[in-house]
Amino acid sequence: MEPFRYHVFVCDQKKPEGVPCCSARGSASVLETLRREIASRGLTDAVQVTVCGSLGLCEHGPNMVVYPEGIWYSRVAPEDVPEIVSSHFGEGNPVERLARIDTQELRAEILSNREKMQTAMRAKEAAGALPDDLLESLRSFQDSRVILAAVELNLFEAIGSGADATTVARAIGADPRATEMLLNALCSLRLLKKEGRLFHNTAVGSRYFVAASPDSARDYLMHIANIWTRWSGLTECVKAGTAVGRNEVSDRGSEWTRHFIGAMNCIARERVPLVVRAVGAEARKRMLDAGGGSAAYSIGFCRANPSLTAEVFDLPEVVELTKRYVESAGLSERIKIRPGDLTRDSLGSGFDLVMVSQVCHSLSSAENLRLVGRCRDALIPGGTLAIQEFILEEDRTSPKHATLFALNMLVGTPAGRTYTEGEISEWIRASGFKEIRRVRLPGPSGLMLATRA
Repeated sequence: MEPFRYHVFVCDQKKPEGVPCCSARGSASVLETLRREIASRGLTDAVQVTVCGSLGLCEHGPNMVVYPEGIWYSRVAPEDVPEIVSSHFGEGNPVERLARIDTQELRAEILSNREKMQTAMRAKEAAGALPDDLLESLRSFQDSRVILAAVELNLFEAIGSGADATTVARAIGADPRATEMLLNALCSLRLLKKEGRLFHNTAVGSRYFVAASPDSARDYLMHIANIWTRWSGLTECVKAGTAVGRNEVSDRGSEWTRHFIGAMNCIARERVPLVVRAVGAEARKRMLDAGGGSAAYSIGFCRANPSLTAEVFDLPEVVELTKRYVESAGLSERIKIRPGDLTRDSLGSGFDLVMVSQVCHSLSSAENLRLVGRCRDALIPGGTLAIQEFILEEDRTSPKHATLFALNMLVGTPAGRTYTEGEISEWIRASGFKEIRRVRLPGPSGLMLATRA
């Protein structure tokens, strides 16, 4: 059975540098062009594209196979793709100049490459060499540091519509030789492209790294750069059992706070619709957004329910930023902003919904128990507590994001970490809530919901 008229398998496997593979020969550009051409010709419902591992023709990549005919194409360049789409997918005529016709030759090459790969793997194993995937993990910090350095230097802005290394270096106040090295590395990461001596932003770079873009993630990336610095002290933090050389939020400066709140808002943009749908906004009248930062969740709930009013409670150095987000959303009349410290100050009263998003991981278990108790006091009987968090499974070894975020709290807070569903449930139960339940959401975080008795 064929649910699509054509099913295309395109190899995009990445192999160690120096080893022939489709990825090194430009399969990513072929895939991008293929998807664009299929969409532009209205063939999306007729052609299914699947990215796959090695097809065994590594020296002749990029490679693809088209079913149901089983046509194998090799050495496909982006400029070949429109012909394949129009002739093969549109008219049913395979492109013979790119097709591998001799099946015996094809099979022999695949088997030969398979034997070479297995021989190389046996030799690597015998030598006791580090596995490729482990080595890639160990070196992955280099990719991260290259991107973050470029963001810190505002390099993507400096490139504009295209610039050479000397021009970029002058714009960012850096050394030309070193700047060119960085630009070349960014090309290898496919965030820039190089034409002669000129460097250009790719679509990804223009969309996410340039401040003028509506999808700019610059604040988020600057926050990651701040985290990167703290993670470099992980060894010392493990020895000490807490963050070493950590400053309170109020001592980290306005730039740090702006980047942090911007990062949280960037993450929340994707999460808000999921959370609003899971919690429900229809019957709500008054909401408290405890530690609400950019007010993303208050804004989301208010937009979902025109009768709802909300109150964002956060630190004095944060609420000045909160006001800007609320004003930009045009909801200043419905969202009140109140400064305070949720670890010790009263949260108010009379709310039928209290939202606590990504706060608990920054606090100790004892602090969270007290916080949940104050949330109960802020709610009317029958009101809902919604806690969004990175929730660990009970053995604490998964999911991966939650285990790593526990270390992020180790290097950044006195006693914060990630918690299990059981631990969060215990705080809620001990504070007098009922009907406690977990809602699993797509992505790294989930919800714990409960009703005040």
